[in-house]
Amino acid sequence: MAGKSIAANKVRSFLTMLGIIIGVAAVIILVSLVQGQNKQWKEYYESLGTNRVNVSAYMWNGKDITEDLYEYCLRLDDLVLGVTPNGYYYGNIRYQSKSTDGNREYGTPSIALGSDLYSVCNNYELAMGRDISYLDVQNYNQVVVLGAKLKEYLFDYKNPIGEQISIGGHKFTVIGVYAAKGGTINPYIDYTAVVPYTMNRLLNKNNTFGDFTIKAKSSEATTEVITRVTGFLTGLIDPNYGYFYVYSDNSWMEREDEANRMMSLVLGGIAGISLLVGGIGIMNIMLVTVRERTREIGIRKAIGGSRRSILIQFLIEASVICGTGGILGILLGVLGTLVAGKLIFQLVLYPDVALSLGAVAFSVVLGIAFGMYPAVKASALQPVEALRAE
Repeated sequence: MAGKSIAANKVRSFLTMLGIIIGVAAVIILVSLVQGQNKQWKEYYESLGTNRVNVSAYMWNGKDITEDLYEYCLRLDDLVLGVTPNGYYYGNIRYQSKSTDGNREYGTPSIALGSDLYSVCNNYELAMGRDISYLDVQNYNQVVVLGAKLKEYLFDYKNPIGEQISIGGHKFTVIGVYAAKGGTINPYIDYTAVVPYTMNRLLNKNNTFGDFTIKAKSSEATTEVITRVTGFLTGLIDPNYGYFYVYSDNSWMEREDEANRMMSLVLGGIAGISLLVGGIGIMNIMLVTVRERTREIGIRKAIGGSRRSILIQFLIEASVICGTGGILGILLGVLGTLVAGKLIFQLVLYPDVALSLGAVAFSVVLGIAFGMYPAVKASALQPVEALRAE
């Protein structure tokens, strides 16, 4: 009977459902987009490598603590996989007639100055050739390992191993190429080159290093590494003559997760308002339906129809409207999520199944809640008064 009543007023029923459809779709799309953003950030942190401890340290007198920190971390071999200073030089790279100055897409590449453990600390894997070695660092060898996009730009399909490129006017021999990481948050991550940190004297005129990355063996070891390195630097750097700060990428990931959870709640709440508006629309249309069918209600009660059966009939009608609207909202939400995910994140995003089912369940509960008053009103009509209605 509920189905027949809805089918008899198709346009009105659809317009009534529209608030529910938009509300469910909005909840699904907005929360899915937040989850997509969270997925991107996780992929970005994973591309950098998990369990990384970052150290910022500087002494006012210009003393370089690189060797001290490097040797101390190597003694923590039960906790630490590697350590590297993070130095950078931004300049032109040239190979024969090709120069990075002409790259309109990426511009100036990032040239990192690191240790022989740079790739371990930053989660790089070799695609060809070899990595920087300890002897390269100690012997001031002018060697370089290229990122995948930089190799592609300078050499196309040619094997670059053994070729010489110019960095800041100085000749460097290509010894290896890192495998591509990709990523939409940082598209420049593969447009990089890594040289031994002892090249700092050549490229940066011996500026001291202030940033370091330590790779811990596990997330449990990360906390212990932070504690030990903090204690070591406390004894090494007098607060009157310098500063240091030790933190983990894991803490940033946890903060990002927390921020995304809060954003999901806020956006879900905002979208939920449209569900409430849709529910009010259902209450309104059900009141109109009760008024239109007053005589029918009177006839049913006159021939023995119970108050309970009439109440259930109108509640089912409200629930069917909301449930149908919820299902249509899921379909619209899935389509919207796929389109938005592709346009914004270049990812194929699918809504969370639990979220979708929860949205439909909420819409049905909403239908029952907002349909209760009209249903109670209909079941309370006196047969004589109802039969008099025109």
